[in-house]
Amino acid sequence: MNGPEILVQVAPELGLFVPQAWRSGAAAPLVTDGVSTLGHAVESLGVPLTEVGELVVDGAAVPTGHVPAAGEHVEVHPVTRPQAVPGAPLRFLLDVHLGTLARRLRLLGVDTAYESTDIGDPALAARSAAERRVLLSRDRGLLRRRELWAGGYVYSDKPDNQLRDVLGRFAPALTPWTRCTACNGPLAEARKEDVADRVEGGTRATYDVFAQCTDCARVYWRGAHHDRLEAMVGAAMEEFGPAPAPDRP
Repeated sequence: MNGPEILVQVAPELGLFVPQAWRSGAAAPLVTDGVSTLGHAVESLGVPLTEVGELVVDGAAVPTGHVPAAGEHVEVHPVTRPQAVPGAPLRFLLDVHLGTLARRLRLLGVDTAYESTDIGDPALAARSAAERRVLLSRDRGLLRRRELWAGGYVYSDKPDNQLRDVLGRFAPALTPWTRCTACNGPLAEARKEDVADRVEGGTRATYDVFAQCTDCARVYWRGAHHDRLEAMVGAAMEEFGPAPAPDRP
C-alpha cells in the first residue's frame, strides 16, 4: 500500500489480532491504498470483521464500506455484548476443533451443529449461509470468508471459558436436557420398556427414567456422570439463564 495514511486505534479487546504497534490501544499510522474500504483495512491488520462492532471516523460512526481519506482518525470497537444476530432462531455451527464446546451447548439445549471431520473452510462457510447459523471458530481465516452468514471468534482454548464466552456474547435461550449431545436432535421422554433393548442389563435394573433422541435414537439416563453435568448446567443457568420471576405479593 502506498496511498493515504490514516491513524487507527484498536480497542484493547481486539489486541490479540493485531501487530504490536496497535496492541496498546493507542492510535498508530496505517498506510492505505486509497481505494479499498475501511473494512478491508481493518482486516489487513488481522481483525476479522465478525469481531468488529462500531467503526468511528473522526468521531462519527461509519460503515465498513467507507473509503478512508488521508489523516482520518479511526477507532475500531469490539462487538457489543450481548450481540444481536439478525434472524431467528439463534443457531450455531462449530468447526472440527470445538467438539467439547458443541456438546456443552447441546447439553444446555442450544441448537448446535458440529462438523466432526474437517470438511474445509468453503464448505463450512457455505453451510453457515445455507442454514443461517453463526459459525464459531478459532480460525481467523475462516471467519474472514465473505460467504459467511454470521460468525464469532472463540477466544479461549479452554472449554469452560469457551462456554462462558459464547453464552455471554450471544445470550442464547437455554433449555437444558432437551437436545442429544451426540447429534443435536431433540430429546423425548421414553418408557423403560421401549428402550430396554438399547441399554445394558445393569442400567435397566438401576434406572427407571429415560430419554431418547428422536433423530439418532440414542438413549439417555441419569448415570454416573450426571452430578457433574448437573453442576455444569446449574452454573450456566445461574449466570446466563432467564431471571427468576418475582415473588407474587
